[in-house]
Amino acid sequence: MKKKTLVLGASTNPERFSFMAVRKLKYGNFPVVAVGLREGEISGVRIETDFPRFEEIHTVTIDIGAKNLTGYYDYILGLKPKRVIFNPGTESPALAELLTSAGVEVVHGCTLIMISNNLY
Repeated sequence: MKKKTLVLGASTNPERFSFMAVRKLKYGNFPVVAVGLREGEISGVRIETDFPRFEEIHTVTIDIGAKNLTGYYDYILGLKPKRVIFNPGTESPALAELLTSAGVEVVHGCTLIMISNNLY
C-alpha cells in the first residue's frame, strides 16, 4: 500500500521540481497532497496554502530553500511524518536534527530519482 506524501513548496510552474514531483507521485498512484505559497492545481491535486492539517502523512518531500524553511519546522513536526526527504538545495541541518530526535527518518536525496528507480 502506497503511503501519503506531502509536497511542501508546491508550485504550478511546470519547470519547478515540486510541480514534477506532484505529477510523478500522482501518476505513480501515490496519494499526494501539496502546500505552496499560492493556491493552484497540479494534475487534479489542489495546492493548499498556510498550514493545513493533513492526516496520515507518511512522507514530506521538501522543495523550499533552507533559509525559508524555518517557519515550517513546527508544521512539519506536527504532521508526525515517518520520513522527510530533503531534495537538493533544501538541506537544513537544524531541521534534520529535530526530525531525527523525533524519530523521523531523514533522507537527503531526490524524490524524482527515487520514484524513477523504484526506491520511493
